[in-house]
Formats: sequence, C-alpha cells, structure tokens
Amino acid sequence: MSRLIALAYGLVSYAFFFVTFLYALCFVANAVVPKTIDSGVPVGVPEAMIVNLLLMSVFAIQHSVMARRQFKEWWTRFVPKSVERSTYVLFSTLALALLCWQWRPMPGVMWQVEDTDVANALVGLSLLGWLIALTSTFLINHFELFGLHQVANNLAGRPMPQPIFRAPLFYQFVRHPIYLGFIIAFWATPVMTAGHLLFAAVTTAYIIVGILLEERDLVGMFGDDYRRYRQRVSMLVPWRKSA
Repeated sequence: MSRLIALAYGLVSYAFFFVTFLYALCFVANAVVPKTIDSGVPVGVPEAMIVNLLLMSVFAIQHSVMARRQFKEWWTRFVPKSVERSTYVLFSTLALALLCWQWRPMPGVMWQVEDTDVANALVGLSLLGWLIALTSTFLINHFELFGLHQVANNLAGRPMPQPIFRAPLFYQFVRHPIYLGFIIAFWATPVMTAGHLLFAAVTTAYIIVGILLEERDLVGMFGDDYRRYRQRVSMLVPWRKSA
C-alpha cells in the first residue's frame, strides 16, 4: 500500500509540474492563459520590483537548496528516498506557480520589434528554446529527473541503478542544453517590457549560479569523466571552446 501511495504521489507531482510548465510557457509568451508576465493591473515600480525579486528569490533558493547533496542527506531522514525527487518537483512547481500567480506586471516597453516577420521569428525562436529545454530532459532521463522512475522502481521493489555519465546529442555541443533552452525562451521576444527584462535578466543570472553549484555536484558524482567533459564541451555557447 505504501508503494502504491508513493506511486500516486509521484504521478500527481509530475502532472502538477507538467501543467504548470505549460502555463509558464504561455505566461512568458503572453499567450492563451489569463495571467501573463505583462498582464494584470500595474502597480508602482518599487512594489513591483520588490515583489517580483522576492518571488524569483523564493524559486531560486528552493530550487538550489533542495537539489544539493547535503540537503538530500538530511531531508531523506524524514522523507522516503523513493519520493524525495517527487517532493523536490512538487516544491519547485509550487514556487513556479506562486511566481506566475503573484507576478506584478511592469509594462513599460524597453524595446519592440515592428517588423512582422522578425517578430514572428522571435516568437518561433522562443518556442524552439522551450522545445530544446524539454527535449534535453528526455535525452538524459526525463522520468528520473521528475521522480517517476524512482516511484516506479520502488513499486517494483527494484533499487535505483547507479548513475552513468552520458552526453547524448545536444550535450555534445553544450554542457547544459536545458538551461540554454530556457535562456533562449526568456530572451527571444518581439516586445521586451521592463517586467520581462527583469525576469529574463534575473533568471539568467540565477542559471549561471545554478550551473556552478550543479557542476560541483557532477564532479563529485562522476569525477574525472565530468572533468574531461567540462574541458571538451562549452557551458552554454555551442561550438565555443570550453574555458
């Protein structure tokens, strides 16, 4: 029964993530959903800046702290290892949902592309960024990344296999194609408002910090295999020689 409950928990957490991911895509693109990055009643710039920075900080702190090995070792004293990843996904999704819900628009236009063809190309480029990010999760192990592999193995009574270092497809060009996809998605827009610019700039800065933390963990996990990979492949810019 406990294994079935863990499976249900993992499935609900994943479903919540996937729906919120699609909402976030539309939120950034200013399309379809009722509340987007530029919609809503504007407030004063100081209030909008403070609230939006707090929302992004909540997401960044939760996302980074719960992903660290030391936190996982402490956290799994209280949460079964089988649902640790699903719990991380759930909390990350809650932080993202809170950001989309409480975001304060800052509608001042910083720059705007008037040419229709170029504007459409930028929208297409943004969607390509989202597709790169999502596809990259499947290239490694989408279902392990979002906790389903763990609860399925737990149901079957199988231990999780030891991680093996791989660098498929996109990972041969950049070490972090998921993050590259998000950066493209956030910056490629025909209308850059002050709020969108704040979102893109802060999330890009957070991505750089997150990469540094993540790579420290990856070196600890894969040792010289990852060190050699880091020397060979660029962090975010395809075909650029790694520093």
